[in-house]
Amino acid sequence: MKTLIAVLLCTALCWDGLNALCPEPATLKDVNGAKVCARMFEDSHYLYAHSCGGDSLDSFPGDDKPAITRRWLYRVSSLVVAPGCYFTVWDRIKKEGNKRQFRAGIQYRLKDLSNGMFGNWDNVIAGYTCGC
Repeated sequence: MKTLIAVLLCTALCWDGLNALCPEPATLKDVNGAKVCARMFEDSHYLYAHSCGGDSLDSFPGDDKPAITRRWLYRVSSLVVAPGCYFTVWDRIKKEGNKRQFRAGIQYRLKDLSNGMFGNWDNVIAGYTCGC
């Protein structure tokens, strides 16, 4: 019985990983095949396989946005950064306030990253720069 439970649990965890919504960092390209530096998503979830959902916004190498577009202001909840790239974000427009830099990889939940004494990075990104 213990073996069956262990197998079912392992299968569930593996299946959960296979269904992940977040793209692999090395595969970040736009619809025309151009390299994407970072991709931001409006949704995240405590189950990583359900993060990176909803609409997405691409940032390309060399992008410097002191103020993110109005539609995306304070809406980013997860993100993926391409290998060899860095993605720096601020929690206030004009590159003011707290700053955080991300390197290649997946950040499933920005809620897990502290921003100041009491806050986190979920839904607070107001500006960014990206380079590769």
